[in-house]
Amino acid sequence: MDAGAYNFAIAFQERIKISDDKMKFYEEMAEMYVGDDVSPDFYGWVFPKYDHVGVGTGTVVNRPAIKQYQKAIRERAGDKIAGGKIIKVEAHPIPEHYRPRRVQGRMILVGDAAGYVTKCSGEGIYFAAKSGRMAAQEIVSLMKNGSCLPTQEQIEDTYLAKYDKAYGPTYTVLDILQKVFYSNNGAREAFVELCNSKYVQQVTFDSYLYKRVQGNNPLDDIKLLGETIGCLIKGYADAKPDAVFSNPVESQKRL
Repeated sequence: MDAGAYNFAIAFQERIKISDDKMKFYEEMAEMYVGDDVSPDFYGWVFPKYDHVGVGTGTVVNRPAIKQYQKAIRERAGDKIAGGKIIKVEAHPIPEHYRPRRVQGRMILVGDAAGYVTKCSGEGIYFAAKSGRMAAQEIVSLMKNGSCLPTQEQIEDTYLAKYDKAYGPTYTVLDILQKVFYSNNGAREAFVELCNSKYVQQVTFDSYLYKRVQGNNPLDDIKLLGETIGCLIKGYADAKPDAVFSNPVESQKRL
């Protein structure tokens, strides 16, 4: 349908079976690691998966080094996954923004195909299901019990307009947050320090739960802005220099 190209991240994950004793640590725990050793522009993770853990990382700007970053996240996790057996290896391109065209004629893109993955968290499953449902509901409504077929303009004015109104601000805010806090070691140090804030923790939890940016306390928001500036100044002063890399050809590739 000539949807246009988009920039993408590579997400790499190993599912690792660890001992029952080690799994107890992850019964109510999911770990997130930041640093240019695990990713120059994203984060590494250890997430519990019922009877094993998913250990992975991702990057946009240095995709050829993904296995180097994967090795680093395993090392950062250290003894908590030591002795584990890799039972599955997974890798997938993750869209970094909407496709330039999401509707062409009566062809409609939803989910990853449309580019519905949020920055910062990499969340995409909810938006895949939600966009599919919204698109289907609008098509059914437009068809008026099968008496007509929807036009591209009608689909854009309903499905796309409603989806963008509901979730567009979320994508924008998370894009800004990723650019601010994941781009260098100084910003990452600030991000980690800010995560100690109970307000940040609550807003993050609520935003992830409801899939919309939360935070409706103006006084706390102003206070958070001041804390953010202070943490960034401190982070840039204390952080180690970022590792230097160059891949001008690979970084320009699009899907």
